[in-house]
Amino acid sequence: MEHPYMFFVKLFELVGLGHFAHTYPHVVYTWVVMGLLIIAGILASKGVALVPSKMQNLFEIIISGIEDFMVEITGEEGRWLFPLVATIFIFIFISNLIGLVPGFFPPTASLNTTLACALVVVVFTHMIGVKYHGVKYIKHFLGPVWWMIPIIFPIELIGHLARILSLSFRLFGNMMGHELVLGILFALAGLFFAPLPIMALGIFVALVQAFVFFLLSIMYFTGAMEHAH
Repeated sequence: MEHPYMFFVKLFELVGLGHFAHTYPHVVYTWVVMGLLIIAGILASKGVALVPSKMQNLFEIIISGIEDFMVEITGEEGRWLFPLVATIFIFIFISNLIGLVPGFFPPTASLNTTLACALVVVVFTHMIGVKYHGVKYIKHFLGPVWWMIPIIFPIELIGHLARILSLSFRLFGNMMGHELVLGILFALAGLFFAPLPIMALGIFVALVQAFVFFLLSIMYFTGAMEHAH
């Protein structure tokens, strides 16, 4: 879809990188999201005090809320996964959200971005399995009895590959659909008034899609930590 106007793509044109920016806008806006998160992290960690400021309170509520929710599912043993899980949620949520700003393109409206996130989650899931169980992790794919291996093993492989498709296409489809609806409204009814209801709904969609990706990631990680039955 041709976006009506992309601010950072225009900036890249000014420095002679217009072709790259038009071809890979999701990469450009992924860098923008990364920059925003780095700046937010610096501001959050600057001037940390025992008596927190309003900004520090806000960040503490967000981070502690994500951590407490994750630990309820994984248990205390999974607390070490928090940096990755929190990064996934915050990155996807902000990536979804910036699409509501005129001139910005949500990186998650590109299958390349969502597929990259999905691959990180699925590959790390198996790394967790090997970390906790070593070679015995293969039992997760073999079923409860040896004579069912020829049936269970292919099904498990297909199921784990389907996780990649599920994570990537669900997020991509919802965000691209939202972008298409906004693009049509921009074209038909003007820049400001007609898209407002859809943009308000978009905030909810951005949060829900980030939460679903976050929740599924936690469930996959928890499953890899558990012993095979």
